[in-house]
Amino acid sequence: MEKTKIEWCDSTWNPVTGCLHGCEYCYARRYTKRFGKDLLDLSDFGSRNKGLHLLDSKMESTPYPYGFEPTFHAYRLNDYIKKTGKDIFVCSMGDLFGSWVPDKWIVDVMNACIKNPDNNYLFLTKNPSRYREHYIPRDFATLWFGTTVTRKDEISRVYEMRTHRNKFVSIEPLFEDLGLKEGSRFFLFVDWVIIGAETGNRKGKAMPDREWVENIVDTCRKEHVPVFMKESLAPVW
Repeated sequence: MEKTKIEWCDSTWNPVTGCLHGCEYCYARRYTKRFGKDLLDLSDFGSRNKGLHLLDSKMESTPYPYGFEPTFHAYRLNDYIKKTGKDIFVCSMGDLFGSWVPDKWIVDVMNACIKNPDNNYLFLTKNPSRYREHYIPRDFATLWFGTTVTRKDEISRVYEMRTHRNKFVSIEPLFEDLGLKEGSRFFLFVDWVIIGAETGNRKGKAMPDREWVENIVDTCRKEHVPVFMKESLAPVW
């Protein structure tokens, strides 16, 4: 279990870390540059799976021995056996459903969640089409399936979650007016909306216009969809 400053969850759990999306605003990549290393993977798994890594036991020197390259920390699968009543953001330091992630990693993580149903598990991905694959239990009440939308051309990701219960969208960072309107089919696929601005001190960091945020909030209210506004919006709100 890891404490977190993310306002919409109690803690984070990272059985899989690393990502290949290459988003310029990624906080997780910055974090691993600070606390990780770029060790050479000499294991059989590493030699057979270029760019992917498997750890059966913890390395004491660093939590990210292979930097931001996708890594399965198998020793973390039982972290929540004795924990109850938590809202847990799963894989905050990566994308569990990225196209590069082996099916077995996803299956093992999902099985760990199902075996411990006393917590809520929240997933967030830019590849929501993988949610539709057969190993995801669609009606398991403690699982929440989310996707990230930052621009208009990413709204179609929301429609790929249509078969699942407990769906949410993280609009963070918000880069432009999404143009959401009352009656939009967007709201047929979303049970909860999170809005946030870009964090960190990246050169070229973008802050959303207040009108963009107001449009999302007002439209969600009309559609009776709850909204969570992150503290990062304070400068514009």
